[in-house]
Amino acid sequence: MVDSDRIDNLIAAVPPALALRAGLDLGIFTRLGGNAVTADSLGAALKVEPDRLSRLLYALASIGLLEVKDGQFRNGAEASAFLDASKPTYRGGDHALLRELWGADLLTAESLRQNRPAALHDFSEAGPEAAAAFSRMLAPGGVIFGRHLAREMDLSAIGSVIDIGGGPGTILVGLRERRPQIAATLMELPTVAAVAPDILSEYGADDVVVEEGDITVAPSIGRHDLAIVVQVLPPDQARSSILNAARCLTPGGEIAIAGWGVVDDDRLGPPEGVFLNLTFLNLYRHGESYTEGQYRAWMTEAGFRDISRSRLTDGCTLFRARLTG
Repeated sequence: MVDSDRIDNLIAAVPPALALRAGLDLGIFTRLGGNAVTADSLGAALKVEPDRLSRLLYALASIGLLEVKDGQFRNGAEASAFLDASKPTYRGGDHALLRELWGADLLTAESLRQNRPAALHDFSEAGPEAAAAFSRMLAPGGVIFGRHLAREMDLSAIGSVIDIGGGPGTILVGLRERRPQIAATLMELPTVAAVAPDILSEYGADDVVVEEGDITVAPSIGRHDLAIVVQVLPPDQARSSILNAARCLTPGGEIAIAGWGVVDDDRLGPPEGVFLNLTFLNLYRHGESYTEGQYRAWMTEAGFRDISRSRLTDGCTLFRARLTG
């Protein structure tokens, strides 16, 4: 028997996610911390009308993110652990970026009708203000991602790392928290490279070398033990970026290609890659989620061996390989 449960559940999942986003935008979970407060008190702190705020607070309590007793609200267990920005386990750092991505997702049908990205984002054509704004949205998530990467990899033999296409370069901040002695370089397009030093300085990473360059055209001017590659490129440029990344490495150096935009060879999973592929449709003219087979072919052509695919603790896909030599 066919019923509408699947469709009903998909529709019902949207409002709770938007309530979560509103809570992050307002900083509710961080403001609460370990305290229990009334809507009046929290409204005064956030400078919003308490009666209207209480609607959101009760909605968040209904999905278990907040607890309410005698008119006072406090963080639930998950919110306390992962949505309070004062905690090292914070998972809401990229909520501004999430707002942008979800906004783009609403335009999928329009992008298809117009045969072009309805929320076009072009790093190469971005002006200074747009580049800075977008890089700042990426920065908190980059730190968290770098921490996940550091937990996954053995960095004990790494003397130098290059982040290729890493936006503000804050992946390097998270990666080096445990091993600050690793020399770090960010390679980015000129528009992004111009704003990266100020953002890195805000994270106490003034020693990161910022190198202007286009990895699809040429490798870095230096050689490194580890190359981190994050990309959203047309297939020919994705391939050339991996070929040039190999030329950035010392003999036996390692590459780490990471991101949510990876799909299985049947293109049905994982969900993160499948649905991010739709987001890419709205943001980029040609970039897309590539398959494991495509990545393995490009990495093999570049001279990498021992290619492995794994998932970081946040669910992000990670390809690793070592350069023959």
